[in-house]
Amino acid sequence: MLLSDLQSGQEGVVVRVAGHGAFRKRIIEMGFVKGTTVRSVLNAPLNDPIKYKIMDFEVSLRRNDAMKIEIVTLDEAKQWLASDTEAQPTLPCDRPALEELAAVRSKTINVALVGNPNCGKTSIFNVAAHAHERVGNYSGVTVDEKLGTFQHKGYTFNLVDLPGTYSLSAYSPEELYVRNHLIDKSPDVILNVVDAGNLSRNLYLTTQLIDMDMTMVMALNMYDELKRSGDKLDIDQLSTLLGMPIVPTTGRSGEGIDKLFDTIIAVFEGKEKHERHIHINHGSTLEQNIRALRTEIYNHGFSDQLSTRFLSIKLLENDKQLIDLVGKRDNDGSIMKLRQELSDNYLEKNGNDIENAITDAKYGFIRGAMAECYEKNKQVDSHVLTEKIDAVVTNRWLGYPIFLFLLFITFYCTFSLGAYPMDWIDALFGWLGDLVSNNMNEGPLRSLLVDGIIGGVGGVIVFLPNILILYLFISIMEDSGYMARAAFIMDKMMHKMGLHGKSFIPMIMGFGCSVPAIMATRTIEDRKSRLLTILVIPLMSCSARIPTYVILISAFFSQHVALIIMGLYMLGLIMAVLMAKLFSRFVVKGESLPFVMELPPYRMPTAKAVVRHTWEKGKEYLKKMGTIILAASIIIWALGYFPHGNDNALSAKEKMEQSYLGKVGRFIEPAMQPAGMDWKQSVALLTGAAAKEVVASTMGVLYSSIEESDQMADDGGNSEEGALRISQLISHNMTPLSAAGMLIFVLLYMPCLSAIIAVKNETGSWRWALFTAFYTIALAWICSTFFYQIGSLLL
Repeated sequence: MLLSDLQSGQEGVVVRVAGHGAFRKRIIEMGFVKGTTVRSVLNAPLNDPIKYKIMDFEVSLRRNDAMKIEIVTLDEAKQWLASDTEAQPTLPCDRPALEELAAVRSKTINVALVGNPNCGKTSIFNVAAHAHERVGNYSGVTVDEKLGTFQHKGYTFNLVDLPGTYSLSAYSPEELYVRNHLIDKSPDVILNVVDAGNLSRNLYLTTQLIDMDMTMVMALNMYDELKRSGDKLDIDQLSTLLGMPIVPTTGRSGEGIDKLFDTIIAVFEGKEKHERHIHINHGSTLEQNIRALRTEIYNHGFSDQLSTRFLSIKLLENDKQLIDLVGKRDNDGSIMKLRQELSDNYLEKNGNDIENAITDAKYGFIRGAMAECYEKNKQVDSHVLTEKIDAVVTNRWLGYPIFLFLLFITFYCTFSLGAYPMDWIDALFGWLGDLVSNNMNEGPLRSLLVDGIIGGVGGVIVFLPNILILYLFISIMEDSGYMARAAFIMDKMMHKMGLHGKSFIPMIMGFGCSVPAIMATRTIEDRKSRLLTILVIPLMSCSARIPTYVILISAFFSQHVALIIMGLYMLGLIMAVLMAKLFSRFVVKGESLPFVMELPPYRMPTAKAVVRHTWEKGKEYLKKMGTIILAASIIIWALGYFPHGNDNALSAKEKMEQSYLGKVGRFIEPAMQPAGMDWKQSVALLTGAAAKEVVASTMGVLYSSIEESDQMADDGGNSEEGALRISQLISHNMTPLSAAGMLIFVLLYMPCLSAIIAVKNETGSWRWALFTAFYTIALAWICSTFFYQIGSLLL
């Protein structure tokens, strides 16, 4: 609990003191060190401040200051002993227990991983916490904080992997998110992860973290690449200049990770020689301005929240969020008045904006540090390979054909190689269905198992190999760095359509799943471009649509699977760009910001990372089979079986048409007939609103249940098993033209409910979420109807 929560007369033992710099030092000097007993004596008449007794003397603290001190009480010690009697079988429930619990709590270290995009934070997080978060060779993969806990040498580490950010300004959601976390949560240690091959750029964020006056350790990541390049870095000297220990690491292999956390323990315990407080020198004039504003801020009582130096610098940089924060406590307006005077005077005397001057000063410090510590190998240019590859893949004439060729290879392998294991799984479920049918009496239970569960879930799970292969290729393109190049060559086209070059990466991520793709738009600083990208991502063909594609294409276009699949993906991309242009002109107003995006060097994807990412997606797919798809299949079966499931006087087709599901289908059928779809396809599309795999699952249940229909009777009752049987059944109920229309509808209509919720979360409004659902449904109906009607006239 916190010291501020201690009741008068109660005792506690200090576990840790949070806060920053001078504030934390002052509190510790007053005796509030871990393991010390403190008693709450009394509260002031207005309940603030509070008088405490510690080390035989009394001291008063404001309640806000007391909230920065964590303690344990005797009651907590009793609860701890009761829940951990095996670990402490003889410990009495008294002061020794209290001190023992305090010692345990004091060995818990909260660590926040902070760094630029693509610096390897998540790789270190995965190695340390044995987690399986996504790692990609482009910015924007980690779009929210990830939590992990692990034990190391008797200490418990609570890790938080924060989004990658280039600075601590309020320019993008990531920057604001990271800054607010550091201010609000006050982690014990900041683990600043930097790319050893990009020190000059990465150290800019480091200088801002130094301004925040927090305890830090630097992970010099990708150090293996620095050594291979032949460049030399004096790590000990750089540690001295930055006032923090620096540990070389290689996140992908785990090299240096143990030493990194040994160093964090040493810093946490105050035993690391390189850990010291420094200030980045911005030059005499700027430092005078910072000191003047800092004094005014301190007099208004801001020292209990965050570093007054950091706050002063950010106010001079015209940081709107912190200006609003300070303005609420600046009752007489003196802080804002002084800030404006300092900014105006600096501009008048130097002819330069003070915000730019601060940035220049930080880079001046970085250049000085690099000149003193870093020596580049002039004989070897580590970027030669990247430049040679870029000369080909981003070539004016070759860039687009290469991109299309890679997409074609991806889809060709996905469905050609995936066909073999798909057939094996298909045969397995066909055998399982026959086994149940031959060993159970006819009735609702057999129908549920065969038509509902096996026909529904089995009809979708057979596409697991296709999903795995697709994610394998996407993972390779992401990890290698090619995805950033795809965004680079597409920027001009994106810009003409009202989008940002960075929009292309979330859109391509949408080929896998719309939810993380929508979340990845946070890396787009421009609000207009971010909102436009969110609105069009649902038009990208996610992997959940693959089962429906394969069933319909196998029924009518089996000789051209890869080409038609690629055509659907490209159609989704084209429609997304066209709708973005339309929305940019009539729906979402505002100016777009310049295109600025890092192009990381090419790296060879590791087999471990690629396989892990692919398998994680496979597990998500299997989990969905056992939850959403299973539940949907049972519900759909029940709606299709009742109320006439046991009426033997009716044929299977008649039973289905008179069921609840049939009635719903007949009700919406008139709206779908212009697109060439009957009630069965209409119902399948309706149920697909929950999850796109349910479209295939519904068709599996429906067509399995009417296998005895007249169409199959005319065919002699012979059919394949599983998904192939569903395709054959569909071929008797649809035409190639209506199947193509349904493919277009499935591609374009509303995403799953999870994606709709993601739109709401990222835009902060149900208005945009509902707009996305309605416009995609309207677009799908218009396009599929237009295609079917024109096709009917021509054919």
